[in-house]
Amino acid sequence: MSYAAPAKVKWICLPPRACESALIDLEVFKAGASRSFTVGGEMNAHDEIKQKMIMAGKILVAEGQDDFTRGHISFRLPDNPGLFFMKAHSIGLDEITMENILTIDLEGNVVAGKAKRHSEVYIHSEIFKARPDLNCVLHTHPTYATAFSAAGRPMRAYSQPAALFYNAIGTYTDTINLIRDHDMGHGVAKALGAHRTVLLKNHGAVVCGVSIEETIISVIMLENAAQIQMIVEAAGNPAPEFPIEDVMKLQHDISRPEQFVVNFDYLARRVKRREG
Repeated sequence: MSYAAPAKVKWICLPPRACESALIDLEVFKAGASRSFTVGGEMNAHDEIKQKMIMAGKILVAEGQDDFTRGHISFRLPDNPGLFFMKAHSIGLDEITMENILTIDLEGNVVAGKAKRHSEVYIHSEIFKARPDLNCVLHTHPTYATAFSAAGRPMRAYSQPAALFYNAIGTYTDTINLIRDHDMGHGVAKALGAHRTVLLKNHGAVVCGVSIEETIISVIMLENAAQIQMIVEAAGNPAPEFPIEDVMKLQHDISRPEQFVVNFDYLARRVKRREG
């Protein structure tokens, strides 16, 4: 398996909208929209996306983000922003294949593929409707992030990963139940706002990005940040946080597109080594 960026592959994506959060900007958008992924030779852009989704699923399981067959990832089609690819129901994140990835429209209807669709498709479709700057949506049930969502506390800059989410997390509190209709999905999208992450209270996390790399690395960092904060708060009497200017500078630095790409590629190599 090799990763490259052939000049001949052209991606067509919607322009990013102005976001209140500084986390998602034009530079990140361009990097996520232009990077290619090849496996054993040349392939078209759709196949590249699917191959990267397959690798993303394996990385998520390796990082403990799986919960049986629950959890799902999607990616907007670069040449048709009204459609997106999505993991199918009844399979694990590490069981995604070229054949079982579905193509779905913004109303949640399957337009290509024979596998069963996730009932929580509306998380994805409604976010894609509300946020034309985003290409990737992921929902998982990470242990610490889910526990953190139940605490109802803001993310503190008690660690470097936490800086990525400082003043940049939405919270959805309407229900603990599955997000199974348009209105509920719209509520999640509204709670997401201009951020890259929304916590579903007592349920899990939804993390978004302009690229698969950004989305996968962000959810791993979210889990790490939640774990560290819970340890700090359990220990009691945390020291004052660093000045907000310092935190925001770090937020900018660790949200550069090349940071997401480098770390995603490392995790992909590690998965490959473990597979033998």
